[in-house]
Amino acid sequence: MLRPWPGPALAWNESGRQTVTRQSHGNKENTMPMTQHYAATEPTRTEVDTLSGATVLEFGAPWCGYCQRAQQALAEAFAVHPDLRHLKIEDGSGRPLGRSFRIKLWPTLVFLRDGQEVARLVRPTAAEPIREAMRRIA
Repeated sequence: MLRPWPGPALAWNESGRQTVTRQSHGNKENTMPMTQHYAATEPTRTEVDTLSGATVLEFGAPWCGYCQRAQQALAEAFAVHPDLRHLKIEDGSGRPLGRSFRIKLWPTLVFLRDGQEVARLVRPTAAEPIREAMRRIA
């Protein structure tokens, strides 16, 4: 029998950013900033390499259980660094951007500073390693 995933409720606000709502102590709701859906149309590697500033590339797929479970940790990390550029790239067989970064497992987070890879996390489950990598590029 399938049980519902006990994770947070996902929603999108008027600016297109995903928000994660969860219950906290005292039945207060917390809403954390997040990013939109996985982009089906990906940028080229040249476009990514020429990005200025800090960028987090998140490779995954909307149906991927590991990707869904990582969303809470990602939301918590982006709550601390809401101004970082976050590109959610839908990856799959034959997708050139994922292949150029040698993505093997989802989700994979690639942390870039001025188009250069600084850090990488594969299948993160906690917010702290994500925040640490974000600090390295912020």
